[in-house]
Amino acid sequence: MLAAMSAEDIDEMGPIDYVVIEWPDRQPSGEGVPILLDLVERGIVRIIDLAFITKAEDGTVAALELADVGAIDGLADLVGAASGLLDESDIAEAGEALEPGTSAALLVYENSWAAPFAAALRRNGAQLVANGRIPVQAILAALDAAEAKS
Repeated sequence: MLAAMSAEDIDEMGPIDYVVIEWPDRQPSGEGVPILLDLVERGIVRIIDLAFITKAEDGTVAALELADVGAIDGLADLVGAASGLLDESDIAEAGEALEPGTSAALLVYENSWAAPFAAALRRNGAQLVANGRIPVQAILAALDAAEAKS
């Protein structure tokens, strides 16, 4: 959980990312929860906010209460992972990416592993001007295409 922080604390933070993870036609099994908790315990990530969302067949988006998600081992350990950073507009925006009839988790996290590197760059006057992610499927397709050429 992200408590009130000073400017100095913020200067020492790693990059902040978010992910929206969708489960079509069912609730999550919880298989990823112990892995996420392990990442937190090892200081690799710090959870800043976590919300669960559902998108009805009619396109209506709503936040889910933890009790509505179901009994998932370890999920109770994530209760309280709410900084207040996420609001209704964030839930609605995340819901736009979902297919009707699905549920999802919206996770905001700090890349704690990168904090010393990021802080050193900021102290040197550097700033992030672009970032992105390459989906695994795109990497696999590029590798397959390269292999087919050789």
